[in-house]
Amino acid sequence: MSNVLTRDVLIKWAPLIVLLILVLSFTVMEPRFFSLRNFARIGISSTPALMVAIGVTFIIIMGSIDLSMEGTVSVCAVAFAFAFIWLGGTLASWAWLALPLALLVGAAIGLVNGLVHVILKIPSFMASLAMGFVGTGFALLLTGGDRIRVEDDLFRALLTERWFGFPIMCYVALLFLLIAWFIQSRTTLGRNFYAVGGGEELAHASGLNVNRVRIMGFALAGVFYAVGALLAVGRIGIAETATGSNFMFVSITSVVVGGTALWGGIGGVWNTLIGVLIVNVINNGMVVIGLPGYVQDGVLGVLVIAAVVLSTDRKSVTFVK
Repeated sequence: MSNVLTRDVLIKWAPLIVLLILVLSFTVMEPRFFSLRNFARIGISSTPALMVAIGVTFIIIMGSIDLSMEGTVSVCAVAFAFAFIWLGGTLASWAWLALPLALLVGAAIGLVNGLVHVILKIPSFMASLAMGFVGTGFALLLTGGDRIRVEDDLFRALLTERWFGFPIMCYVALLFLLIAWFIQSRTTLGRNFYAVGGGEELAHASGLNVNRVRIMGFALAGVFYAVGALLAVGRIGIAETATGSNFMFVSITSVVVGGTALWGGIGGVWNTLIGVLIVNVINNGMVVIGLPGYVQDGVLGVLVIAAVVLSTDRKSVTFVK
């Protein structure tokens, strides 16, 4: 009993302990790391990835996987930029309508993703990967490979306006993190995600409409991908086909490193927050101490393997699929 308790406590608190050790280590190696200015940099790089990772978290809790985020982010970013410019090019005009429009686009892509997975009975990783490619191709078709600039000062205030040293986009991300936590822990839908991930057959037997829960989960994930797209555009002021690049690796890595189990039913959005911070602290810290990018990728790869090993009960897993 004590061994199980010790293991459970280790799994629960290991990501936070790793984050604290990383911060301490980088601070010792380079004191400039531990500064408000640098923490703001980490916050800026973390916010779009956090939104995308939260969307992935809901899917993984259900025991599925979603690889469509790069295409979805690109389409949402491009659709937002086109609509924003067409509606006046400033939040002071009707262009603010482009914000909910982007969320609707994300939800629609997620809905189609879920329908393809459930109705056609295609494995979620394959259905979502295909939808990601479709999204990237559609974004390229819309832009013709060009960049769309969003230069409105009010919208760019997400990055340029700071409260207590951190840009507004960090507080926007915190707000949506709290919304995600509320959905996860205080709504029937959130509880159903855990029920499906904990045992689909049992969920079916209890009368739960598993297919509907999965479809709603993918649609909800699409909304958070769209929020990530808006923050990504707010960070650089440009929407393009490449806006969604690299979100697949970063988001799934963050979810796994944060302690959400790949087989479903375990973890949540607070775990994902810690995972995103771990990934971005590593990236930032290695830049600060002068290590090259390929070393960062190698460290993250090792970290993912370690996280999966720590969170998997080898005695209860009879085979690996």
